[in-house]
Amino acid sequence: MKLYISVLVLLLVPLLATGHEVPCSLDKAIRSVVAQHISKLDLDCTFSHDRSSYASCPSGYKAVSCSCGMGCGSWDVQSPNRCHCQCGGMDWTTATCCKVKLQSY
Repeated sequence: MKLYISVLVLLLVPLLATGHEVPCSLDKAIRSVVAQHISKLDLDCTFSHDRSSYASCPSGYKAVSCSCGMGCGSWDVQSPNRCHCQCGGMDWTTATCCKVKLQSY
């Protein structure tokens, strides 16, 4: 997969940087390779809940969204796997945690 990405970068970046269009046959080949690899990927998500202003995702997962108690709508992802509700006196915080994995057939 790294080889495909490297080839794509080596071919496309110079073309895009100079304003040239990607040849149609190359475009079809790229789309085919990308579609072939994307179809093997799966998004695995879970939730993490804590009774504080912070919620951390399990190992291997990344925080993609947060929910806060007490009607608080101000939150941020403080590190790749940790949600933080910014309102004072939070009674709970929930993190939506996801990771991309290869499907097993």
